[in-house]
Amino acid sequence: MGGAVEAHAEGEGALQGRRNHRLAEAVHRYGAASRKGLEERFFTWAFSGLVYPQIWEDPVVDLVAMALAPGQHVAAIASGGCNALSYVAVEDVRVTALDLNPAHVALNRLKLAIVRHAPDYETFARFFVSAADAETAKIYDTLLAPHLDAATRAYWEGRDMLGRRRISYFARRFYRQGLLGGFITMGHWVSRLHGRNPAKVLAATSRAEQERIFNEELAPLFDMRHMRWLMSKPASLFGLGIPPSQYDALKGNAPHMADVLKARLARLSYGFDLEDNYFAWQAFGRGYKAGGNGPLPPYLARSNWETLKARAHNVSVVHAKFDEHLARLAAPTYDAYVLLDAQDWMTDAQLTALWSEIVRTAKPGARVIFRTAGEETILPGRVPSAILGRFRYDAAQSRAFTERDRSSIYGGFHLYTFEG
Repeated sequence: MGGAVEAHAEGEGALQGRRNHRLAEAVHRYGAASRKGLEERFFTWAFSGLVYPQIWEDPVVDLVAMALAPGQHVAAIASGGCNALSYVAVEDVRVTALDLNPAHVALNRLKLAIVRHAPDYETFARFFVSAADAETAKIYDTLLAPHLDAATRAYWEGRDMLGRRRISYFARRFYRQGLLGGFITMGHWVSRLHGRNPAKVLAATSRAEQERIFNEELAPLFDMRHMRWLMSKPASLFGLGIPPSQYDALKGNAPHMADVLKARLARLSYGFDLEDNYFAWQAFGRGYKAGGNGPLPPYLARSNWETLKARAHNVSVVHAKFDEHLARLAAPTYDAYVLLDAQDWMTDAQLTALWSEIVRTAKPGARVIFRTAGEETILPGRVPSAILGRFRYDAAQSRAFTERDRSSIYGGFHLYTFEG
């Protein structure tokens, strides 16, 4: 499976219909007439286009947890594609990147096309490091479009609400696009409205200064009555890709959602040195550090370019739900599974179906990694012990990986190892 990108000769209208149907299957738990049902349907609408221009799980932590050997095969939820490409940039492995959102599928396929056909690192960096280059549309038309499948071309050559081709995202600050990019921009706008500037964090020269700036500049926002009221509404976090069911998991037993968000943002602000944390640059600068001399995910590092280019054929992109893909396999196939935070969305029946397929398709010793909005693993008592009992869960290791995750937005990182 590790070679060609799968092609889907579908029109954009057909993709939109399939996108909403599959997302509804994953998210909707309540009737449309109920309050929670209305929230779920609003989320489905908001989530139906490009959501994550950058993935928000730390690939370095993923790689340590998976402990991959050369030639092993990873099944991963694709999202923005940063981690799937980072895995092969660092390790000589194969990755099957799966996603039910066609916009993410199109983004992953575009990234692969650029890696395969760009003449040099500088061309690649125009799209995904500076991500604000007027020449990118011309590069797309002349160099990339002829190598893309019909569905991917339909997406990037399709129009946004203002009639602009979506490929123009890369001339207009790509990391400010999509649902998450818009959410971060809105956060900056709201902060400025209150006389505060998140970008000030990036001027700090030490961890202590990062902490001081956060406490003076941003922390007071979370104590304002109207801001706490806003954060108490599940819809306020849809821009983070958090559906109503995950909102409840994120809040947990905390007195108020504002307290949870304040703690997570504090960790992102000063839990790690700015010179090592590109997630902080994305949150507070809405892009990577200017000039390309700041921290970057592994797949964007200049030093990994030749390796990434040589291993691009190791990545395949599939438009499918995770368990749907696994159900098509006839034999044990994968050495590792990357589920991101998708299980926070799932019912007990969906979790059981997923882990049943993981058991059936996992090779001995396979590792399963995922994040949760809350701190604890969500699986005990929800996945039958006959299935979950075939895995070893290391709570101490999982807590250690949580502490190392630079994105800082999740409550827990979890590692399960298949024991057969």
